[in-house]
Amino acid sequence: MHSLPVFLKLRDRPVILLGDGEAAAAKRRLLERAGAIPSNEDVTAALAIVAIEDDAEAEAATARLKARGILVNAPDRPKLCDFTLPAIVDRDPVMIAIGTGGASAGLAKALRQRLDALLPASLGGLAVALDRARRAIRTRWPDAADRRRAIDAALEGPLDPLRADAADTVNDWLESPSDAISAGLVFITVRSDDPDDLTLGEARLLGQADHVYHSPAIHPRILARARADAARTVATAPPASPPAGLSLYLLGKAAP
Repeated sequence: MHSLPVFLKLRDRPVILLGDGEAAAAKRRLLERAGAIPSNEDVTAALAIVAIEDDAEAEAATARLKARGILVNAPDRPKLCDFTLPAIVDRDPVMIAIGTGGASAGLAKALRQRLDALLPASLGGLAVALDRARRAIRTRWPDAADRRRAIDAALEGPLDPLRADAADTVNDWLESPSDAISAGLVFITVRSDDPDDLTLGEARLLGQADHVYHSPAIHPRILARARADAARTVATAPPASPPAGLSLYLLGKAAP
């Protein structure tokens, strides 16, 4: 991972913006949309965008700002950037950011357009409905692990984010009879080092598992598909007594 993706709350905060052309105008609109205050170089700020067209002037401005400890983005100059600005799919409060580390803004835009067409306009409403139901969800599933698994299962079923009416079904989901929560030990035979060879079901299990046991031969790219907070254990055999929750045992395909 070349960068750490973060979402910054910039409302009413100054962000230095230098430049006069179309690139600067586009960045000004983006900052104002986020509630930030585009400012000149004289203010105290944590971030700056240097959208100056002349290369020498841009490099000089970037050097001045970095000397002050300010993180800089310089459009179309990835070597000067401390951070990049992603292509954004906005379903407020849901935001999806797509970045390529400055390698190709065109690719990021193409992916944004695909996702924009795929995700319903009502997706933000589902997030709002789940937030409003937070207390009721905690009451029904007081254990944090059970709660996470229940939400995971719902988002694959009645609360499928791709359903236009998902937000309207949150209360029905909470009032429905309790569904079985995924738990126990599941074996997965990994067929190659390519994560794209995982089936959709296997990828979902990796995204849900609390514990991942795996043979030493499993490639890190496969393990990267597991939840970031899932426990990972190198093991040459499955656990005799798996802990509570959903555990996976990943083993490589035997050589012919």
